[in-house]
Amino acid sequence: MERIGIFGGTFNPPHIGHIQAAQQAITALGLSRLLLIPDRIAPHKQLPENSPTPEQRLDMLRIAAADCPQIQVSDIELCREGVSYTVETVTALKKLYPRAELVLLMGTDMLLSFDSWKNARKILKNTTLGVFCRGEKNEEAAIKEKRSELQRQGAKVELVKNDVIPISSTQMRRLLAFHCADAFLPAGVGDYIRENGLYDVSARWKNLPMEELEQVVVSLLNPNRVAHVLGCRDTAVELAERWGADVTDAARAGVLHDITKALDGPLQLTLCEAYGKILSDFSRKYPKTLHALTGSLVAERIFGENEAVVSAIRYHTTGKAGMNLLETIVYVADYMEPNRDFPGVEKLRALAFTDLPSALKLGLEMTMEHLKKQGSEVSPESREALAYLNGGSDPC
Repeated sequence: MERIGIFGGTFNPPHIGHIQAAQQAITALGLSRLLLIPDRIAPHKQLPENSPTPEQRLDMLRIAAADCPQIQVSDIELCREGVSYTVETVTALKKLYPRAELVLLMGTDMLLSFDSWKNARKILKNTTLGVFCRGEKNEEAAIKEKRSELQRQGAKVELVKNDVIPISSTQMRRLLAFHCADAFLPAGVGDYIRENGLYDVSARWKNLPMEELEQVVVSLLNPNRVAHVLGCRDTAVELAERWGADVTDAARAGVLHDITKALDGPLQLTLCEAYGKILSDFSRKYPKTLHALTGSLVAERIFGENEAVVSAIRYHTTGKAGMNLLETIVYVADYMEPNRDFPGVEKLRALAFTDLPSALKLGLEMTMEHLKKQGSEVSPESREALAYLNGGSDPC
């Protein structure tokens, strides 16, 4: 019996992870072919504003799969109006391929929420579930429990080891906005995106008015980071007014300081490589600390910020020896904005408005103490910053 894989999703945009996963499924599950099916309207999530049209996502997917003979791109969901429910797609495919076994591919999160799908039992009756899993302990336990539950209902569930590049379409859209996504795009997809001006690749974000800058930045942050960033902006402005720094620069640095924070460690390295930035041994060892550096690069190249703003962003996590007023303000504002809550923060807040250098010193000392308790290294820049404030004496 022919086995046909069904791999649906928004593919917004399609990236090499999608193609690698499809190829792994073909091999692991013994599929004769696999159908990549972009949805018209996703039932579980709303696409971001200014997303490509369904037809453009279909075009990109066809380009992405052009060199894969066992992969076919289907417009079956685009030919239907309304929400693209999987049960309707499975029913239609069952009529098209009555003698084939349909294998519905999904990730762990979709398996665990499968009971919420429309007509889930009908889907189980007409398909085998092929579940991508990474083999992590917590994931394995959850999959095992859910698999047993569905098998008791008569379902067939097969697992596919997922060791492809762990990148989401959300991260891809950020990389596209930062002009460093090509390494993760199948051949030709990047050209299509640029030719059609998709995903903000043609956006002109240099020297935006403050209100527009905030809107763009918020769209690129993880939602749970927004309150912190806006709090840092407001605090930086208050400190600039108190100590006589440039208020506009303080606000812009505050808004942009975590612009790349949503990128994980490997993607931080990707951005540095794309921008031609040579890294220190410490930065390569601890890539999660790179968001200050990459944020400063993006602030300069994508947003056209001035040298003062770029430098304040660059040193907002580590500090450096001989920090100027704006650099100090952004460092302290990031540490003590109203959403921060840790022992000692109230003392730091009081110092920030009465003795700014002492507030900076306290922040550096607390950071070092925290890192030591974690068994983590302190960056050379932080050591140098505190040594400078101590009159040249290395605190470590």
